[in-house]
Amino acid sequence: MSPSPPLTRPRILFLGDNIQYCPDIYKRLQSQFDFVHPPLSDRHRPAFLQHLRDGTWGDFQAIMRPSWHNGGEMGKWDEELIRLLPPGVKVSASAGAGYDWVDVACLANHGILYCNGANASTEAVGDMALYHIISVFRHTTASLLAARSLSHAHFLTAHHDLPFQSRNPRSHTLGIVGLGNIGMCAARKAHTAFGMNIIYHDIVRKSLEQEAAVGAIFYANLDDMLRQTDCLLLATPSNFSGRPFLTADIIALLPRGARFVNVARGSLVDEEALANALDSGHLSAAGLDVHAAEPNVSERLAQMPNVTMTCHNGGGVVETNIGFEQLAMENVERVLRGEEALTPVNGHPMGREKQMMDRGAVGVGNGQQMQETNGNGHTSHGMNGMG
Repeated sequence: MSPSPPLTRPRILFLGDNIQYCPDIYKRLQSQFDFVHPPLSDRHRPAFLQHLRDGTWGDFQAIMRPSWHNGGEMGKWDEELIRLLPPGVKVSASAGAGYDWVDVACLANHGILYCNGANASTEAVGDMALYHIISVFRHTTASLLAARSLSHAHFLTAHHDLPFQSRNPRSHTLGIVGLGNIGMCAARKAHTAFGMNIIYHDIVRKSLEQEAAVGAIFYANLDDMLRQTDCLLLATPSNFSGRPFLTADIIALLPRGARFVNVARGSLVDEEALANALDSGHLSAAGLDVHAAEPNVSERLAQMPNVTMTCHNGGGVVETNIGFEQLAMENVERVLRGEEALTPVNGHPMGREKQMMDRGAVGVGNGQQMQETNGNGHTSHGMNGMG
Protein backbone atom coordinates (compact mmCIF):
# COMPACT_ATOMS: atom_id res chain seq x y z
CA MET A 1 0.00 0.00 0.00
CA SER A 2 1.32 3.39 -0.95
CA PRO A 3 1.76 5.88 1.90
CA SER A 4 -0.96 8.49 2.44
CA PRO A 5 -0.15 11.92 1.03
CA PRO A 6 0.88 14.46 3.69
CA LEU A 7 -1.91 16.61 5.04
CA THR A 8 -1.87 20.18 3.75
CA ARG A 9 -1.28 22.69 6.53
CA PRO A 10 -3.43 25.83 6.74
CA ARG A 11 -1.93 28.79 4.94
CA ILE A 12 -1.73 32.37 6.23
CA LEU A 13 -1.35 35.47 4.04
CA PHE A 14 1.08 37.65 6.03
CA LEU A 15 0.79 41.36 5.14
CA GLY A 16 3.46 43.79 6.23
CA ASP A 17 7.01 43.78 7.53
CA ASN A 18 8.65 41.01 9.53
CA ILE A 19 7.70 40.31 13.13
CA GLN A 20 9.67 42.65 15.40
CA TYR A 21 8.52 42.14 18.99
CA CYS A 22 7.05 38.65 19.39
CA PRO A 23 9.33 36.17 17.59
CA ASP A 24 8.49 33.29 19.90
CA ILE A 25 4.79 33.47 19.02
CA TYR A 26 5.67 33.66 15.34
CA LYS A 27 7.85 30.55 15.63
CA ARG A 28 4.96 28.76 17.26
CA LEU A 29 2.70 29.66 14.34
CA GLN A 30 5.34 28.59 11.83
CA SER A 31 5.33 25.14 13.41
CA GLN A 32 1.61 24.82 12.67
CA PHE A 33 0.92 26.82 9.52
CA ASP A 34 2.45 27.79 6.20
CA PHE A 35 2.97 31.48 5.44
CA VAL A 36 2.81 33.49 2.23
CA HIS A 37 4.56 36.86 2.70
CA PRO A 38 4.13 39.19 -0.31
CA PRO A 39 6.74 41.92 -0.78
CA LEU A 40 5.79 45.60 -0.74
CA SER A 41 5.57 45.75 -4.55
CA ASP A 42 2.78 43.15 -4.49
CA ARG A 43 0.78 44.91 -1.78
CA HIS A 44 -0.18 48.04 -3.71
CA ARG A 45 -3.79 47.82 -4.81
CA PRO A 46 -3.55 47.12 -8.57
CA ALA A 47 -0.94 44.40 -8.08
CA PHE A 48 -2.65 43.02 -4.99
CA LEU A 49 -6.01 42.64 -6.73
CA GLN A 50 -4.38 41.02 -9.74
CA HIS A 51 -2.56 38.48 -7.58
CA LEU A 52 -5.86 37.60 -5.93
CA ARG A 53 -7.50 37.15 -9.33
CA ASP A 54 -4.62 34.97 -10.50
CA GLY A 55 -4.55 32.89 -7.31
CA THR A 56 -0.85 33.64 -6.89
CA TRP A 57 -0.88 32.88 -3.17
CA GLY A 58 -3.05 29.78 -3.37
CA ASP A 59 -5.96 28.92 -1.11
CA PHE A 60 -4.95 30.63 2.13
CA GLN A 61 -7.29 30.36 5.13
CA ALA A 62 -6.27 33.44 7.13
CA ILE A 63 -4.98 36.98 6.68
CA MET A 64 -2.61 38.48 9.23
CA ARG A 65 -1.46 42.09 9.43
CA PRO A 66 0.49 42.43 12.71
CA SER A 67 1.79 46.00 12.24
CA TRP A 68 -0.30 49.16 11.94
CA HIS A 69 2.20 51.20 9.90
CA ASN A 70 2.52 48.81 6.96
CA GLY A 71 0.62 46.00 5.30
CA GLY A 72 -2.31 48.20 4.34
CA GLU A 73 -0.91 49.48 1.05
CA MET A 74 -3.80 47.99 -0.94
CA GLY A 75 -6.23 50.50 0.60
CA LYS A 76 -9.78 49.85 1.68
CA TRP A 77 -11.00 46.32 2.02
CA ASP A 78 -14.28 46.70 0.19
CA GLU A 79 -16.47 44.42 -1.90
CA GLU A 80 -14.15 44.79 -4.90
CA LEU A 81 -11.29 43.28 -2.92
CA ILE A 82 -13.12 40.94 -0.55
CA ARG A 83 -14.95 39.06 -3.31
CA LEU A 84 -11.56 38.07 -4.75
CA LEU A 85 -10.44 36.27 -1.58
CA PRO A 86 -10.31 32.46 -1.65
CA PRO A 87 -13.56 30.87 -0.42
CA GLY A 88 -11.74 29.12 2.41
CA VAL A 89 -10.66 32.28 4.25
CA LYS A 90 -11.90 32.10 7.83
CA VAL A 91 -10.32 35.07 9.58
CA SER A 92 -8.59 38.38 8.98
CA ALA A 93 -6.68 39.76 11.97
CA SER A 94 -5.08 43.19 11.90
CA ALA A 95 -3.24 45.63 14.09
CA GLY A 96 -5.15 48.78 15.00
CA ALA A 97 -8.21 49.32 17.13
CA GLY A 98 -10.14 51.15 14.40
CA TYR A 99 -11.54 49.38 11.38
CA ASP A 100 -13.05 52.10 9.20
CA TRP A 101 -10.75 50.90 6.41
CA VAL A 102 -12.42 47.49 6.19
CA ASP A 103 -16.04 46.64 5.41
CA VAL A 104 -16.55 44.24 8.30
CA ALA A 105 -20.16 43.58 7.30
CA CYS A 106 -18.99 42.54 3.84
CA LEU A 107 -16.41 40.23 5.40
CA ALA A 108 -19.13 38.69 7.55
CA ASN A 109 -21.30 38.15 4.47
CA HIS A 110 -18.40 36.17 3.01
CA GLY A 111 -18.06 34.13 6.20
CA ILE A 112 -14.85 35.86 7.31
CA LEU A 113 -14.31 36.89 10.93
CA TYR A 114 -12.49 40.19 11.43
CA CYS A 115 -10.36 40.70 14.55
CA ASN A 116 -8.81 44.03 15.49
CA GLY A 117 -6.07 45.08 17.88
CA ALA A 118 -8.46 46.12 20.62
CA ASN A 119 -7.03 46.30 24.15
CA ALA A 120 -3.46 46.71 22.88
CA SER A 121 -3.85 50.47 22.55
CA THR A 122 -6.38 51.07 25.33
CA GLU A 123 -4.02 52.52 27.95
CA ALA A 124 -2.14 54.66 25.47
CA VAL A 125 -5.25 56.18 23.90
CA GLY A 126 -6.74 56.70 27.35
CA ASP A 127 -3.63 58.66 28.30
CA MET A 128 -3.87 60.75 25.14
CA ALA A 129 -7.50 61.53 25.94
CA LEU A 130 -6.40 62.78 29.35
CA TYR A 131 -3.74 64.98 27.73
CA HIS A 132 -6.32 66.60 25.47
CA ILE A 133 -8.85 67.00 28.27
CA ILE A 134 -6.38 68.97 30.38
CA SER A 135 -5.39 70.98 27.31
CA VAL A 136 -8.94 72.16 26.58
CA PHE A 137 -9.60 73.16 30.18
CA ARG A 138 -6.25 74.86 30.79
CA HIS A 139 -5.58 76.21 27.25
CA THR A 140 -2.10 74.70 27.29
CA THR A 141 -1.56 75.10 23.54
CA ALA A 142 -1.96 78.88 23.76
CA SER A 143 0.50 78.95 26.67
CA LEU A 144 2.96 76.66 24.87
CA LEU A 145 2.89 78.76 21.70
CA ALA A 146 3.41 81.96 23.66
CA ALA A 147 6.40 80.50 25.51
CA ARG A 148 7.98 79.20 22.30
CA SER A 149 7.47 82.52 20.52
CA LEU A 150 10.41 83.97 22.56
CA SER A 151 8.32 87.15 22.72
CA HIS A 152 8.06 88.91 26.08
CA ALA A 153 4.74 90.39 25.03
CA HIS A 154 3.24 87.04 24.05
CA PHE A 155 4.54 85.41 27.22
CA LEU A 156 3.06 88.12 29.45
CA THR A 157 -0.26 88.07 27.57
CA ALA A 158 -0.61 84.33 28.12
CA HIS A 159 0.57 84.66 31.72
CA HIS A 160 -1.98 87.36 32.54
CA ASP A 161 -4.95 86.40 30.31
CA LEU A 162 -5.18 82.61 30.40
CA PRO A 163 -5.98 82.41 34.13
CA PHE A 164 -9.26 84.18 33.35
CA GLN A 165 -10.16 81.65 30.63
CA SER A 166 -8.92 78.39 32.14
CA ARG A 167 -10.83 76.09 34.45
CA ASN A 168 -10.03 73.07 36.59
CA PRO A 169 -11.54 69.88 35.14
CA ARG A 170 -12.60 68.83 38.64
CA SER A 171 -16.38 68.67 39.15
CA HIS A 172 -17.00 69.35 35.46
CA THR A 173 -18.96 66.81 33.44
CA LEU A 174 -17.25 64.64 30.85
CA GLY A 175 -19.75 63.31 28.33
CA ILE A 176 -18.43 60.26 26.49
CA VAL A 177 -19.83 58.89 23.25
CA GLY A 178 -18.79 55.24 23.20
CA LEU A 179 -17.89 53.64 26.53
CA GLY A 180 -15.96 50.68 25.16
CA ASN A 181 -12.51 49.73 26.41
CA ILE A 182 -10.93 53.05 25.43
CA GLY A 183 -13.88 55.13 26.58
CA MET A 184 -13.95 53.31 29.92
CA CYS A 185 -10.20 53.72 30.35
CA ALA A 186 -10.45 57.46 29.70
CA ALA A 187 -13.41 57.70 32.08
CA ARG A 188 -11.45 55.92 34.82
CA LYS A 189 -8.47 58.21 34.39
CA ALA A 190 -10.53 61.42 34.22
CA HIS A 191 -12.66 60.42 37.22
CA THR A 192 -9.67 59.35 39.33
CA ALA A 193 -7.13 62.02 38.36
CA PHE A 194 -9.38 65.02 37.76
CA GLY A 195 -12.48 64.26 39.81
CA MET A 196 -14.71 64.70 36.77
CA ASN A 197 -18.33 63.60 36.64
CA ILE A 198 -18.83 60.92 33.97
CA ILE A 199 -21.91 60.59 31.78
CA TYR A 200 -22.09 58.49 28.63
CA HIS A 201 -24.13 57.31 25.68
CA ASP A 202 -23.70 53.94 24.01
CA ILE A 203 -25.79 51.30 22.27
CA VAL A 204 -25.27 48.88 25.14
CA ARG A 205 -25.30 50.03 28.73
CA LYS A 206 -22.49 48.99 31.05
CA SER A 207 -23.20 46.90 34.12
CA LEU A 208 -24.04 48.72 37.34
CA GLU A 209 -20.70 47.59 38.77
CA GLN A 210 -18.79 49.05 35.82
CA GLU A 211 -20.71 52.31 36.06
CA ALA A 212 -20.10 52.55 39.79
CA ALA A 213 -16.34 52.08 39.31
CA VAL A 214 -16.13 55.44 37.53
CA GLY A 215 -19.30 57.08 38.83
CA ALA A 216 -20.82 56.97 35.35
CA ILE A 217 -24.41 57.81 34.51
CA PHE A 218 -25.92 56.29 31.37
CA TYR A 219 -28.01 58.37 28.95
CA ALA A 220 -30.10 56.36 26.52
CA ASN A 221 -30.92 59.60 24.71
CA LEU A 222 -27.88 61.23 23.13
CA ASP A 223 -29.44 64.70 22.94
CA ASP A 224 -30.13 64.70 26.69
CA MET A 225 -26.53 63.76 27.44
CA LEU A 226 -25.12 66.47 25.19
CA ARG A 227 -27.10 69.17 26.99
CA GLN A 228 -25.41 68.20 30.28
CA THR A 229 -21.86 67.99 28.92
CA ASP A 230 -19.01 70.38 29.77
CA CYS A 231 -16.49 68.41 27.70
CA LEU A 232 -17.49 65.97 24.98
CA LEU A 233 -15.12 63.03 24.40
CA LEU A 234 -15.57 61.07 21.19
CA ALA A 235 -14.41 57.47 21.66
CA THR A 236 -16.51 55.55 19.15
CA PRO A 237 -15.35 53.93 15.90
CA SER A 238 -16.10 55.35 12.51
CA ASN A 239 -18.03 53.15 10.13
CA PHE A 240 -17.11 52.20 6.60
CA SER A 241 -19.26 54.96 5.06
CA GLY A 242 -17.31 57.66 6.93
CA ARG A 243 -20.42 59.62 7.94
CA PRO A 244 -19.59 62.38 10.45
CA PHE A 245 -21.00 62.39 13.97
CA LEU A 246 -20.03 65.87 15.14
CA THR A 247 -22.09 68.20 12.95
CA ALA A 248 -23.45 71.70 13.46
CA ASP A 249 -26.70 70.19 14.77
CA ILE A 250 -24.88 68.08 17.37
CA ILE A 251 -22.68 71.00 18.43
CA ALA A 252 -25.77 73.18 18.92
CA LEU A 253 -26.98 70.79 21.62
CA LEU A 254 -23.86 71.33 23.72
CA PRO A 255 -23.89 74.19 26.28
CA ARG A 256 -22.19 77.38 25.16
CA GLY A 257 -18.53 77.27 26.15
CA ALA A 258 -18.31 73.47 26.09
CA ARG A 259 -15.14 71.70 25.01
CA PHE A 260 -14.57 68.86 22.52
CA VAL A 261 -11.95 66.07 22.42
CA ASN A 262 -11.59 63.46 19.68
CA VAL A 263 -9.41 60.35 20.09
CA ALA A 264 -11.61 58.24 17.79
CA ARG A 265 -11.57 58.98 14.05
CA GLY A 266 -11.24 62.27 12.20
CA SER A 267 -13.95 61.25 9.74
CA LEU A 268 -16.45 61.50 12.60
CA VAL A 269 -16.06 65.28 12.69
CA ASP A 270 -17.32 67.96 10.33
CA GLU A 271 -14.22 70.12 10.76
CA GLU A 272 -15.79 73.23 9.19
CA ALA A 273 -18.69 73.01 11.64
CA LEU A 274 -16.19 72.60 14.49
CA ALA A 275 -14.17 75.62 13.33
CA ASN A 276 -17.34 77.70 13.03
CA ALA A 277 -18.36 76.78 16.58
CA LEU A 278 -14.94 77.74 17.91
CA ASP A 279 -14.99 81.03 16.00
CA SER A 280 -18.43 81.88 17.37
CA GLY A 281 -17.49 80.95 20.94
CA HIS A 282 -20.13 78.26 21.20
CA LEU A 283 -17.22 75.88 21.85
CA SER A 284 -14.35 77.23 23.92
CA ALA A 285 -11.65 74.73 22.94
CA ALA A 286 -10.95 71.47 21.13
CA GLY A 287 -8.38 68.71 21.37
CA LEU A 288 -7.82 66.57 18.28
CA ASP A 289 -5.58 63.54 18.02
CA VAL A 290 -7.23 62.52 14.73
CA HIS A 291 -8.16 64.47 11.62
CA ALA A 292 -10.60 64.08 8.76
CA ALA A 293 -8.10 63.98 5.90
CA GLU A 294 -4.92 62.62 7.46
CA PRO A 295 -2.11 63.35 6.96
CA ASN A 296 -3.64 66.69 6.00
CA VAL A 297 -4.82 68.88 8.86
CA SER A 298 -7.50 71.57 8.76
CA GLU A 299 -5.77 74.90 8.15
CA ARG A 300 -8.51 76.80 9.98
CA LEU A 301 -8.24 74.65 13.08
CA ALA A 302 -4.43 74.65 13.00
CA GLN A 303 -4.41 78.45 13.25
CA MET A 304 -6.52 78.50 16.41
CA PRO A 305 -4.63 78.77 19.72
CA ASN A 306 -7.55 77.13 21.54
CA VAL A 307 -7.15 73.92 19.52
CA THR A 308 -4.65 71.28 20.58
CA MET A 309 -3.52 68.94 17.80
CA THR A 310 -1.51 65.74 17.77
CA CYS A 311 -0.63 63.50 14.84
CA HIS A 312 -2.85 60.45 15.48
CA ASN A 313 -0.42 59.38 18.19
CA GLY A 314 -3.06 58.19 20.64
CA GLY A 315 -1.93 54.59 20.66
CA GLY A 316 1.60 55.34 19.57
CA VAL A 317 3.77 53.58 22.15
CA VAL A 318 5.98 50.51 22.02
CA GLU A 319 3.61 48.59 24.28
CA THR A 320 0.85 49.04 21.72
CA ASN A 321 3.04 47.67 18.91
CA ILE A 322 3.85 44.61 21.01
CA GLY A 323 0.18 44.05 21.73
CA PHE A 324 -0.82 44.46 18.09
CA GLU A 325 1.63 41.79 16.98
CA GLN A 326 0.58 39.41 19.71
CA LEU A 327 -3.16 39.82 19.12
CA ALA A 328 -2.95 39.49 15.34
CA MET A 329 -1.00 36.26 15.58
CA GLU A 330 -2.98 34.75 18.44
CA ASN A 331 -6.34 35.59 16.85
CA VAL A 332 -5.32 33.80 13.65
CA GLU A 333 -3.91 30.87 15.58
CA ARG A 334 -7.03 30.41 17.68
CA VAL A 335 -9.47 30.60 14.78
CA LEU A 336 -7.49 28.17 12.63
CA ARG A 337 -7.40 25.76 15.57
CA GLY A 338 -11.17 25.98 15.99
CA GLU A 339 -11.05 28.13 19.13
CA GLU A 340 -12.76 31.44 19.91
CA ALA A 341 -11.02 34.58 18.72
CA LEU A 342 -9.76 37.03 21.32
CA THR A 343 -11.02 40.27 19.72
CA PRO A 344 -13.77 39.53 17.18
CA VAL A 345 -15.46 42.55 15.63
CA ASN A 346 -18.05 41.15 13.24
CA GLY A 347 -18.84 37.85 14.91
CA HIS A 348 -22.04 36.77 16.63
CA PRO A 349 -24.42 38.45 17.18
CA MET A 350 -24.54 39.94 13.69
CA GLY A 351 -27.64 41.94 14.58
CA ARG A 352 -25.47 44.27 16.62
CA GLU A 353 -23.03 44.68 13.76
CA LYS A 354 -25.89 45.72 11.48
CA GLN A 355 -27.11 48.13 14.14
CA MET A 356 -23.65 49.70 14.26
CA MET A 357 -23.68 50.21 10.51
CA ASP A 358 -27.23 51.55 10.40
CA ARG A 359 -26.50 54.10 13.11
CA GLY A 360 -23.28 55.30 11.53
CA ALA A 361 -21.32 53.93 14.51
CA VAL A 362 -22.71 56.64 16.82
CA GLY A 363 -22.65 55.39 20.36
CA VAL A 364 -20.54 52.30 19.83
CA GLY A 365 -17.51 52.08 22.05
CA ASN A 366 -14.43 51.38 19.95
CA GLY A 367 -15.79 48.11 18.67
CA GLN A 368 -15.36 46.60 22.11
CA GLN A 369 -18.96 46.21 23.17
CA MET A 370 -19.46 43.22 20.92
CA GLN A 371 -16.41 41.55 22.38
CA GLU A 372 -17.65 42.15 25.90
CA THR A 373 -21.08 40.69 25.20
CA ASN A 374 -19.32 37.62 23.77
CA GLY A 375 -17.52 37.15 27.04
CA ASN A 376 -14.72 38.59 27.97
CA GLY A 377 -7.37 55.95 6.17
CA HIS A 378 -7.16 57.54 4.99
CA THR A 379 -6.23 54.12 5.97
CA SER A 380 -4.07 52.55 3.34
CA HIS A 381 -0.73 53.57 4.82
CA GLY A 382 -1.31 53.18 8.51
CA MET A 383 -3.64 56.09 9.26
CA ASN A 384 -6.10 53.55 10.63
CA GLY A 385 -3.59 52.16 13.00
CA MET A 386 -2.84 53.10 16.55
CA GLY A 387 -6.03 54.28 18.04
